[in-house]
Amino acid sequence: MASVTRPAGASAPPAVSVCVPTYNGGEPLRAALASVLGQTWHDFELVVIDDGSTDATPDIVASFADPRLRYLRNEHNLGPQGNWNRCLREARGRYVKLLPHDDLLHPDCLARQVGVLEQDRGQRLALVFSSRRVIGPTGRLLTRRGYPGAREGVLPARRVVADCVRRGTNLLGEPGAVLMRKTLVDRVGPFDASNPYVIDLDYWFRLLDHGDAYYCDADLASFRVWPQSWSLAIGRDQGREFRAFIRRVDARVQACTTWPDRLLGRLTPALNNLARLAFYRLHVH
Repeated sequence: MASVTRPAGASAPPAVSVCVPTYNGGEPLRAALASVLGQTWHDFELVVIDDGSTDATPDIVASFADPRLRYLRNEHNLGPQGNWNRCLREARGRYVKLLPHDDLLHPDCLARQVGVLEQDRGQRLALVFSSRRVIGPTGRLLTRRGYPGAREGVLPARRVVADCVRRGTNLLGEPGAVLMRKTLVDRVGPFDASNPYVIDLDYWFRLLDHGDAYYCDADLASFRVWPQSWSLAIGRDQGREFRAFIRRVDARVQACTTWPDRLLGRLTPALNNLARLAFYRLHVH
């Protein structure tokens, strides 16, 4: 689909809102913003919401002279859940993407994903997502994460829920890999951090109550991991959080899964933690 350029000062809402929640983002924030402003699809707004950073975040944002960029700073630190939800409220586009401040978009990410949703005139899709690259602090490729056994195309919501439960993990990926409709975001409501390690998967499941998913089998986003953060991200609490989340959304899970799926869902999160721990010990420096 051809890209549309918005003239400077245009008052019409953009096609896409890319919202970057940030707190002391530092230089990775600069790379994240550059990856958005380098998109081949031009009809978007870039909304940076600063949760009270004490570093050079304001100066980093100010170094980008682009009329599509909006910088907002919270009066008080809201924490991740509060800042993500402010992103949803501030978004003015037909479609919404959250991009954590240390992650990246491939130049064709918006063009590919917007094209899918624009062609879905019956709005049967709840979201579109992609495979993604996992990169280290310097941007070095560590591995690639895609949807197991899937080709490009529509994935029924029931299958996605069952696969995530069975494998004990978020197969749709981090927020940068996902594009959502703003009308559906408004209908579903805010992020819920009752189980913080799976705050994104909780939201994807809620979106999938209203439609199917579309999988782009191309690495359209990059997820960055850090030595100082990966132990928290994959710590022993993650398996417990995943199991608690599955219990909390039991009605949805029961409708999409069999008892062997649910049994696997109680066992696999701990195994996932061990596998990731071994991988990151070897590769993240």
